Amino acid sequence: MVMIPRLVIAAPASGSGKTTVATGLMAAFAQRGLAVSPHKVGPDYIDPGYHSLATGRAGRNLDAYMCGPELIAPLFAHGARGCDLAIVEGVMGLYDGASGEGELASTAHVAKLLRAPVVLVVDASSQSRSVAALVHGFASWDPEVRISGVILNKVGSDRHEMLLRDALDESGVPVMGVLRRAEQVATPSRHLGLVPVAERRGDAMAAVAAMGAQVGGGCDLEALMRLARSAPGTPGASGAWDPVAALRVGGARGGPAPLPAPSENRGSAAGPGPRAPDGPGFRPGGPGSTPGGTASPRGGAPVVAVAGGRAFTFSYAEHTELLAAAGADVVTFDPLRDEALPEGTRGLVIGGGFPEVYAPELSANEPLRKAVADLAATGAPVAAECAGLLYLSRSLDGRPMCGVLDAEGRMSERLTLGYREAVAITDSPLAAVGTRLRGHEFHRTVLEPGAGAAPAWGMHLPERRVEGFVQQGVHASYLHTHWASAPGIARRFVEWAAG
Repeated sequence: MVMIPRLVIAAPASGSGKTTVATGLMAAFAQRGLAVSPHKVGPDYIDPGYHSLATGRAGRNLDAYMCGPELIAPLFAHGARGCDLAIVEGVMGLYDGASGEGELASTAHVAKLLRAPVVLVVDASSQSRSVAALVHGFASWDPEVRISGVILNKVGSDRHEMLLRDALDESGVPVMGVLRRAEQVATPSRHLGLVPVAERRGDAMAAVAAMGAQVGGGCDLEALMRLARSAPGTPGASGAWDPVAALRVGGARGGPAPLPAPSENRGSAAGPGPRAPDGPGFRPGGPGSTPGGTASPRGGAPVVAVAGGRAFTFSYAEHTELLAAAGADVVTFDPLRDEALPEGTRGLVIGGGFPEVYAPELSANEPLRKAVADLAATGAPVAAECAGLLYLSRSLDGRPMCGVLDAEGRMSERLTLGYREAVAITDSPLAAVGTRLRGHEFHRTVLEPGAGAAPAWGMHLPERRVEGFVQQGVHASYLHTHWASAPGIARRFVEWAAG
């Protein structure tokens, strides 16, 4: 076991101030010269961007539903390697997990897997003595969850603070911070939550600095650090996740292991079958040749272009690490600015984000739209999730997109959100038929039709349906996946690009 000082920042419910407190603590400790490792429970892409800004390190997700409980400690240790402190921001309420799955993927579940002390952030704006009953209830609900401190948020006055402290004196859980209301740390939101850092970097930096100042001034940082150091050895820390080692195992949980190399039957349907920003591994790219160009500058390794910039901000750091470990030369590009794919592009990854917000600019970049369509027409591997799916469609809200898929996208008033279980029902650059994965959906858009002649996935949960598109080397779907749960995806994709 390796000793990694760590804290889990949780709350009774969403909207209590977890992100402000967690990000503020990260910034406050980083400003004091500590190397802070930032983590987020669950699949959320946006909060880790603020964490990264606060710490200067890649924000990493700990999702026990998508990756499995067995990978939480190794992934945590991978991200926290060499750090003085790790701070884990929770998701929703402390005990809220995957729907119908008990504690699975809840903040409490992850805290237990990490053997980490929990600090509860309580919105105290509309209560006084009742805060003690609330904290007592949370602290006694599961004796394996170690709630070791409380941070009181949105406290109105000195007298309000006194009443809260007096009540909590009887709970046995110490108050480790008191934060007054402060508008300057507010961050703007829209239809999918906070506005990502990449879209408002200057303002986001100011907001993170304000969070650090407020939280650093209102919390007992010495007591919090002592609490973090009281955590026992981290299970699995001596066997921290490693992308190279993961590729040697290479399989998907519950599916073929390892995934086979690409077959000659690329993009073929297999019948219904079972139903159902800069970081490690990146190098910055820019305009270059059109698809199928010269070999990679890095000794013949296939160039895999990864979309970034303001429109495509949803990505897990482990994806690019796995691609690089599989032998790819991973190069980022910005579809809002670059008029060509990076030189020598042999594969393309377009993750999630907000193409609906930037549809006019994406549509106006006709040279890049054509380059993407030309690359797809060669049979090169193209992996597109959610925003990438929309970008490959004929149009989005009436504006022309790449036209790779015979489908049209539009904004919707309905939020589609939740975990999914899926089975690959068409052979593709990502997975062989029968590969089982867990993922999540998170969008307010609709694509019509929702599946092509060769669908990507058969969904098991929350209902049985087919979804997505596979054609030639293109795999496009609304489903977000975490490749650490199935590292063979990256190897298969890179082998397809190299072949």
